[in-house]
Amino acid sequence: MQYRLPAVMLLSLVLAAVATHLVRADAAKGSQLAQQWCANCHVVGSTPAGNLQQGPPSFRAIASARTVDQLRAFLVHPHGAMPDLSLTRKEIDDLVGYIETLR
Repeated sequence: MQYRLPAVMLLSLVLAAVATHLVRADAAKGSQLAQQWCANCHVVGSTPAGNLQQGPPSFRAIASARTVDQLRAFLVHPHGAMPDLSLTRKEIDDLVGYIETLR
């Protein structure tokens, strides 16, 4: 029982940090990044652009399949056929913020 208050306080701080982190994301900039870096392979909006390769999931599918933390971790260390984008933390936050709007 004596650990309940510290645990609640810690959980509150963690949730506040996550909420603050998401508030700083600029979904409009994330959309621009998606168009710049991702639209050649992924459907990043509601319709495909140009000659889209088959296979990579759409951003809407990614949004429904991944958590914010999973998205961020993946974008920090992309793998597979994805190029090394070398995104900054802010760019990753913005891109994740945009993907979150597609849920």
